[in-house]
Amino acid sequence: MAGIFFMNDKEKLIERFYQSFSKRDYEGMQACYHKAVVFEDPAFGILKGEAAGAMWKMLCLSAKDLSISFRDIHAKGSSVQAVWEAKYTFKKTGRPVHNIIKAEFTFEDGLIIFHKDSFPLRKWAGQALGWKGYLLGGTAMFKTKLQAQTKGMLDKFMEAERGKP
Repeated sequence: MAGIFFMNDKEKLIERFYQSFSKRDYEGMQACYHKAVVFEDPAFGILKGEAAGAMWKMLCLSAKDLSISFRDIHAKGSSVQAVWEAKYTFKKTGRPVHNIIKAEFTFEDGLIIFHKDSFPLRKWAGQALGWKGYLLGGTAMFKTKLQAQTKGMLDKFMEAERGKP
């Protein structure tokens, strides 16, 4: 029958990951990750294990007007690819951001072991920071500084979470 599409288990896991994200259910997202997961994107760089799950928790808890949508989840060999979109207001500037992200996942023991998000950092920086962000957003210096800032925020968040009863 034309139009019928059956998802495999890996594609279903990715759908569950994004459904959880759209509800800001970081625990649901974390449950999709292997304990040794490696996450990578232009804003945070490389995060491993607990730090990757903590990043999603931080983003879910701090987001005020975050809207998530996803599409095009499909297996390609042993990996799964997807496209997801985030719409939100960037806190530091109050500017609206609409980021379109291409994601790739690989798996181990039925869970996500590697997750890479890709998006044009210059375009994101232009939306979030204005014309200066657009001009500098494509430079290695900007990327290095941004990753240092985001990892610093994540470290503070994780430290605060460890201190909670």
